[in-house]
Amino acid sequence: MEHQQIKNIIEAALLAAGKPVSLDVLSGLFKKRSAPDRKVLKKILESLSKDYEDRGIQLIEVGSGYRIQIKSTMTDWLTPLWEERAPRYSRALLETLALIAYRQPITRGEIEDVRGVSVSTNITRTLLERGWVRVVGHRDVPGKPAMFGTTKEFLDYFSLKRLEDLPPLSELKDFSDLNIELELPEPSPQADFLVNEDEANSSESPASQDSDQMELNDRISDKPSLATDIT
Repeated sequence: MEHQQIKNIIEAALLAAGKPVSLDVLSGLFKKRSAPDRKVLKKILESLSKDYEDRGIQLIEVGSGYRIQIKSTMTDWLTPLWEERAPRYSRALLETLALIAYRQPITRGEIEDVRGVSVSTNITRTLLERGWVRVVGHRDVPGKPAMFGTTKEFLDYFSLKRLEDLPPLSELKDFSDLNIELELPEPSPQADFLVNEDEANSSESPASQDSDQMELNDRISDKPSLATDIT
């Protein structure tokens, strides 16, 4: 089979899949005798990636495989095509997700110790239902509390290949900025993890918010992570 034909098939498969596709799945598209080896597949994927450098789409590798997606620079232009706007979520949900990502495996109690407030059951349930976190074990202490870690779905959604690709905490000036990346299912209006109007119009000064954010970042990074690659 000619190189260009293989390239066309791979490109079409990535566009049709609507989700990340692994090398094994791509290889399975071809008959065994004509299937390109992994080295050839990777070279073709690299070639496709270069083809998209000056275009509005890109080919990236995430936790579950390879995916074609629009570039972030195109978002403003494409917004009119999206009928529903993603809901904005509270700092509580975003901080909980960040703690799990940076300090996993971590228990609910440990999250509460860092944040200084209790963690709503709605928040953990939403993150579990979304598939971004999962129970990875139980801490060997009285009560055997569940420990949470992130999943490949988390890596896929945030366009990360591995946990090491997470930005340094010092670069996260405000966890609420992550709202623009979230597209969680629309929650009920009563959900306590949804940003409400009072919170959005809070009189708290930007300087105070920045101070709180810096303090939380410091508390997250005070201790070394208990694991670096739980997916």
